[in-house]
Amino acid sequence: MGKNVGVKDRIENVVGPTAQFNGELKCSGGIRVDGVFRGCVETTGNVIIGEAAKVEADIAAHNVSVAGSVKGNIKAAGRLEILSTGQLWGDIEVESFLIDEGGFFNGSSTMRGQMELPPETSEGKGA
Repeated sequence: MGKNVGVKDRIENVVGPTAQFNGELKCSGGIRVDGVFRGCVETTGNVIIGEAAKVEADIAAHNVSVAGSVKGNIKAAGRLEILSTGQLWGDIEVESFLIDEGGFFNGSSTMRGQMELPPETSEGKGA
């Protein structure tokens, strides 16, 4: 029995390796960029930045995977992943963040969610 793929998981929009796009792209499905993209991307789906892609854009999506280069801010309701070939210059606001060895990130990060600070340690060990 096949697994149903949700709209956010399907790649419905592709900027191919020979394409150059300038502007604003808004949709509800997944987006894959393998070419040059400048502007803004907004989707409730996932965004995949291919290894050869060159992106100068702010990105808002569910999950974002970066294997190419991105200059811009990323807001991911889910996870941001920078692969070993990925490069990101910009600020991020994410639920979770993963960077592979060799991946590059230069910017500030904010993780969503309430995380309590660890309790302060008292003088001496043991309680």
